[in-house]
Amino acid sequence: MAKKLISIIVPVYNEENNLKAFFVLISKTLKLLSAQYNFELIFINDGSTDDSAKILRSLKMKQIELSRNFGKEVALSCGIHNARGEAVILIDADLQHPIELIPSFIEKWQEGADIVIGVRQKSSSEGIIRRLGSYYFYKIMALISETKLVSGETDFRLISRQVADEFNRFTERGRIARGLIDWLGFKKDYIYFEAEPRQAGKPGYSFTKLVRLGLSSFVTHSLMPLKIAGYLGIVITVFSGFLGGFMFLNKFIFKDPFGLSFSNVTMLAVFITFLIGIVLICLGLIALYVANIHLEVTNRPIYIIRKKENID
Repeated sequence: MAKKLISIIVPVYNEENNLKAFFVLISKTLKLLSAQYNFELIFINDGSTDDSAKILRSLKMKQIELSRNFGKEVALSCGIHNARGEAVILIDADLQHPIELIPSFIEKWQEGADIVIGVRQKSSSEGIIRRLGSYYFYKIMALISETKLVSGETDFRLISRQVADEFNRFTERGRIARGLIDWLGFKKDYIYFEAEPRQAGKPGYSFTKLVRLGLSSFVTHSLMPLKIAGYLGIVITVFSGFLGGFMFLNKFIFKDPFGLSFSNVTMLAVFITFLIGIVLICLGLIALYVANIHLEVTNRPIYIIRKKENID
C-alpha cells in the first residue's frame, strides 16, 4: 500500500538564525516516520529581508517566496493552498512549537480527528503584556464570537485533506487562520504543550500587529460589536428621553420645586452631548465593518507569489 503524503507548512519571516536548527530537528523527527509516511516540507518565505531565502536555497528546501510581507495569516493560507498532502501540519520556524510532538499529531489524525490543535499552556519567553492580552482576547472571543476558541490554542496544528479543501474555499482578506479552521467544525482533538523559548530573532508579530489582528478577529468572527452599538443606542435614547422629560416637567409643569434650575442652554447641551456620543460610538463601530467590507469588495489577491523553488 502506498504511503500517505503529509505536508508540513512553515511560515518564515526573518528567521535566518533559526532555520538550520529547525531543519536539523525536523529532519530527525520525519526520519523516524519515513517508513510509514511521505513528507513534503514547504517553507513560505513571507517577504523576509534577511538571509532566510538564501539559507533555504542552501538546504534545497521547497520554498514559496511572497513578493512582500503579507503577514503570517496570509502565509499560512498560501501554504495550505499549495499543500498536496492527505494531512497538513502548520508549524512555526522559531522552535517554540515542539517538533517532537509531530508524531502525536499524526497519531490523533489516524485515530479519526480531522483537526488536531496544539494548545500552549505557558511560555517562559512571553512577557506579561502579551500573556494578559492573550488571556483577555480569548475571554472576549468566548463571549462575543459564534466560533469558540480554546484559550491558548495556536497555529501549531494538523488538518485533514478535507478540512484543507474547505479552508481553501474561504475568500476573506482580513483573516485569522485558526478562527476560520475552527469555524469549519469537524472532529477536533488537542495536544497540550509548553512553548520553548525563542532561540533567536524577534517575534514576527509586534504588539501593534497583535492588536490589529485581535480587532480584525472581533469584526470578522462576530456581529456582537454591531449589536452592542444598537443596544447602547437604545439605552442612551431611553435614558436621555427620561432625563429630558424630567427636565421639561421640572421646569415647565412643576415650576422647579427642587430648585434644580435647569436652564434652556443646559437642557440643550445635555441632549446634544448624548446624541453626539451615540452617533460617534455607532459610527466608530460601523466604520470597522465598512473597512472589512471594503477589503472584501476590492477583490485583491490575498497574496502574490514572487517565485516557486523546487515545487513540483
